[in-house]
Amino acid sequence: MRLIFMGNPEFAVPTLQALVGSGFDVVGVVTNPDQPVGRGRNLRSSAVALAARSANLKLIQPDSLNDANFHSELRNLLPDLFVVVAFRILPQILLEIPKLGSVNLHGSLLPRYRGAAPIQWALINGDKLTGLTTFLIKPKVDTGDIIDFVELPIQPEDDYGSLAQRMQLAGANLMVNTIQNLIAGRAVFHTQDNSGATKAPKITKEICRIDWDQPNSAIFNLIRGLAPIPGAFTTFAGKRLKLFKSVCLPESEQAAVSGEIVLVSDTELQIQTGSGVLAVESCQLEGKRRLDVKEFLRGTSIARGIILGE
Repeated sequence: MRLIFMGNPEFAVPTLQALVGSGFDVVGVVTNPDQPVGRGRNLRSSAVALAARSANLKLIQPDSLNDANFHSELRNLLPDLFVVVAFRILPQILLEIPKLGSVNLHGSLLPRYRGAAPIQWALINGDKLTGLTTFLIKPKVDTGDIIDFVELPIQPEDDYGSLAQRMQLAGANLMVNTIQNLIAGRAVFHTQDNSGATKAPKITKEICRIDWDQPNSAIFNLIRGLAPIPGAFTTFAGKRLKLFKSVCLPESEQAAVSGEIVLVSDTELQIQTGSGVLAVESCQLEGKRRLDVKEFLRGTSIARGIILGE
């Protein structure tokens, strides 16, 4: 079984490493070109590119997935299967190259959370259970026949960072099992039930902005779903204030409007929401580093009655 792996972020790296460690013949790794970043515009490689170089795998970094030379390079590698994890939408011409098709690892229990940000949306929506799915890629995104899946409970203390880390390890094992079953002829394919489909669109700046009129539970879930990156935010003193960790508290006894700071002490920062109070545990003011709330309060002039987000 000759495999070509496609992926970009850290989430995809454990699957690539598991394929190599399991003895599969990974004949090529496709990832995005190195990108200039920072003031110095130094080139930065994707996490998958770094892993491929470390494993001495053939690395392919096309500027365009529609480039004819790129297509020829893949065909010349005679792949049996494309293995795709957190990459890009493959055009039809690429899907026609591997003999056995293309298998994708998706961070949800399909057909729920089709789209770019399934892990984040499961947390934002307050789900208690998530999982991963392997499926055959079709031209329409995340709609192909399901091969296998694994369920994963969402822990109360989970945020996007911790949940994604657990999921990427579980996903690596799932993909290895999926390919082994394909080789052995044990794989069973299931058509997705489109009536149960939900969407997980890309996270935008507006999604990250905290609406203090929402109940504290919804804001709590937004914060954990976007931590540590990109971070849910509000504004304070004309600057962006990102919140990374919080706790829901009962309604304040004093009258307050949404977004109003109802308690400030040496150790506590509490904010009124549309229903209930939110206690901040970790945050980052624009231009500063991330701090726990005690450190933040020691170095910031902030008072009760201030309204965030205005």
